[in-house]
Amino acid sequence: MNRTKLAIVDTFWQLLEEKPYNKITVQDIVDQCQVNRNTFYYHFQDIPSLAEWSVEKWTDEVIGDKKDFDSPASCIVYMAEECVKRKKALLHLYRSAKKELFIEYISKMGYHIITFYMKNRTDNFILSEEKAKILVRYYKCTFIGIILDWLEEDATYDLVSFCQQFCELFSGTGEKALLKCEVP
Repeated sequence: MNRTKLAIVDTFWQLLEEKPYNKITVQDIVDQCQVNRNTFYYHFQDIPSLAEWSVEKWTDEVIGDKKDFDSPASCIVYMAEECVKRKKALLHLYRSAKKELFIEYISKMGYHIITFYMKNRTDNFILSEEKAKILVRYYKCTFIGIILDWLEEDATYDLVSFCQQFCELFSGTGEKALLKCEVP
């Protein structure tokens, strides 16, 4: 990956932590990044294309940094931890014209991480494909719902703690549901 392109992306995330998406300009980025405007436009068509590429790259990194999950709940807590790391930036994206794009990529992240867990956890038995898809969708939607609620509440509550408590309340249900997906 080109260092200059990564520097532009890093600068975008830094600025997004500081101010709303619609207040970020190409001039802000090139000034902070110490590159000229032509360099910016060599890598990105405009701010919206930079935002899309940045969010996609971030979700790909989160997906790529998968850990060894021991339950669907641990997937939810992991994704919550990753969202908290970019709390202000995600709030600014959520409140922007890029809200739909943001939700699309968060959904993608949830789907891939839960699917990764399911594949690694079920090597020893055969699952009903239809039931497995339902279970993945359930956990993905649960995660997305929690994130959207957190953002609607201006990220005022401790997301990770909430997810841990939520998962504790429903402890074991994911494993039971997984067993119900097994083909006899």
